[in-house]
Amino acid sequence: MGFSNRLKELRTQAGLTQLQLAQRLGITKSVISFYELSERAPSPDVLSRLARIFHVSTDYLLGLDKRETIDVTGISKNDVALLRALADSLRNKEK
Repeated sequence: MGFSNRLKELRTQAGLTQLQLAQRLGITKSVISFYELSERAPSPDVLSRLARIFHVSTDYLLGLDKRETIDVTGISKNDVALLRALADSLRNKEK
């Protein structure tokens, strides 16, 4: 999955409209539309800000890394361990 599809997927999962995302970035809605249509590519600065908004790596946004991450900021170490165990269990279930 390339950048344009990944951006749209992350935006819709976050419940954001193109306008809302554009406002958070300080750009226009049409620029977001161009990104999602693969008609423009973001600058490194915008790419970095998008990664922070969606709590993913820039490599994930660009489609270079297929691993999705979960932001565990503010979650206790014990709860993070539980999340890891759950993820491992779900991965093993699919094998």
